[in-house]
Amino acid sequence: MNRIIVIVGPTAVGKTKLSIELAKKYNGEVINADSTQIFKGLDIATAKVTEEEKQNIPHHLLDIREVTENYTVYDYQKDGRKCIETILENNKTPIIVGGTGLYLKALLYDYKFEEEVPIINSYDNYTNEELYNKLLTVDPNTEIHVNNRKRVVRALNYYEQTKEPLSTKEKTDKELYDAIYIGLTTDREKLYERINLRVDIMVENGLLDEAKKIFDSNISTKAILTPIGYKELFPYFENKETLEFCLGRIKQNSRRYAKRQYTWFNNQMDVQWFNVDFNSFDNTIKEITDYIDKMNKA
Repeated sequence: MNRIIVIVGPTAVGKTKLSIELAKKYNGEVINADSTQIFKGLDIATAKVTEEEKQNIPHHLLDIREVTENYTVYDYQKDGRKCIETILENNKTPIIVGGTGLYLKALLYDYKFEEEVPIINSYDNYTNEELYNKLLTVDPNTEIHVNNRKRVVRALNYYEQTKEPLSTKEKTDKELYDAIYIGLTTDREKLYERINLRVDIMVENGLLDEAKKIFDSNISTKAILTPIGYKELFPYFENKETLEFCLGRIKQNSRRYAKRQYTWFNNQMDVQWFNVDFNSFDNTIKEITDYIDKMNKA
């Protein structure tokens, strides 16, 4: 089997467990597609797979950067494609797992990155909101976040110099690989219940110590500020909020992120969704392997 398997879905639905089972069945190796798990030391809050959970299955693109280093979508695209080619050359199955949609899109689709354009206008007199609204007038399909000022400025400068929206140059819907897209899902009430429980388990597993170590380092890079589970605890360490309040914020932000993930994958990829049987995960595994086997025979 040389088709790529892609496993997507929100946090707490069992993507890691499924990836291991599929790797065992299809002689696979796992490629991480979670932007926060790229970095060393961000383990508990990012739900990074443990050595025990790996069950000796090779994993790629985990712990490859320090939190002080920058790592872009373009870096991931290059590294991820190299992993895919190596795994395929070894006649094994690449199994890509994660919830960072932009990483997956850049990796698996003909998603092109332009060379940096000269910054002619830095828009210093604009607020982030004003700048973003200006971008929307010339590039209404942009997926750049309103607070990513650097990319918003770049996109505006790109338009000024080319008269083309940056979004039309960065991505296409042409797939580069023969892939099967598997999505794990459950009803919203159950998902939110699992997300809340996962946060409680993270605390039991040492989340506070991990977050306090990061807080004490005074590092405020994108690697630190992107994951849900660290910055939300900083007010507690500063004696500005209660622990209960901060943990509630982690749960709330995780639930909101899960909702955004569903929306993104439904709009961007042709995903076959499977409702997870949490009482007997083996049933879910069988349903998915039956589907993969059917797709491989088609």
